[in-house]
Amino acid sequence: MVCASYNPPVDSVDSYEPLNLLETKSLTRRFDVLTAVDHVSFAVRESEVFGLVGPNGAGKSTMIKMMTTLLRPTSGTATICGYDIVKQSASVRRQIGYVPQMVSADGDLTAKENLLLVATLYDVPKAERRERAEEALEFMNLADVADKRVRQFSGGMIRRLEIAQSMLHRPKMLFLDEPTVGLDPVARSSVWDHILELRDRYQTTILLTTHLMDEVENLCDRMGVMHHGKMVAVGTSAELKTATGDPKATLDDVFIKFAGERIDESSGFRAISRARRTARRLG
Repeated sequence: MVCASYNPPVDSVDSYEPLNLLETKSLTRRFDVLTAVDHVSFAVRESEVFGLVGPNGAGKSTMIKMMTTLLRPTSGTATICGYDIVKQSASVRRQIGYVPQMVSADGDLTAKENLLLVATLYDVPKAERRERAEEALEFMNLADVADKRVRQFSGGMIRRLEIAQSMLHRPKMLFLDEPTVGLDPVARSSVWDHILELRDRYQTTILLTTHLMDEVENLCDRMGVMHHGKMVAVGTSAELKTATGDPKATLDDVFIKFAGERIDESSGFRAISRARRTARRLG
């Protein structure tokens, strides 16, 4: 499998070249005889929305767990904001936010109570916690339901609350694991709008995993395709479409070329079961 990587030429010496907020070099994770992530090297630029796609079992979740310091790599290195994910893991965690696929908000608490609890866990200064919680609720259009229990929320509202939770400590980088799984199209569009607004207002760098090609098309500045633990293609959607050799190519065609299968064929029993469990929790 050929890895496609694109670095458009700089137009002039005065052009601004974004810094790489995240960099991996030969990042590898093995589980006994299984190599889940196989010498992956790529970078995510500051203020970029980067989409990570691939069939189930491609290594996306393992990548996320290593980059969020939840899992140590077997070999290779990765840095976030210049901090090594192994040697400086505490510093890395101060720079990142993480929204897992499964629901993380407490349904028995109100939206504001959830945020104040998370602010305490993130060591947000006590004098700033309430103000930051109110600001986050306002930003996510949840101020009018601040005192309602989260169990009464719709799926889209819960996702927006979880993104608000992840941003309370003002992270430079946000990791979103399939942020719209189980949501209806209207709720999905609302979450998309807030993700882009986070990037635009706070210059937050975002890495998300998804199985939805329209999500990549609408949100992502660049994308990476993983297959059998390797990063087999990196580029903008336009660049990767061009790489297929078909002038009418879609992102589904890109996926087929680099991952060797259709995106809708990647959802096996475990993935479907997980998505349905999440959908039930999101209401």
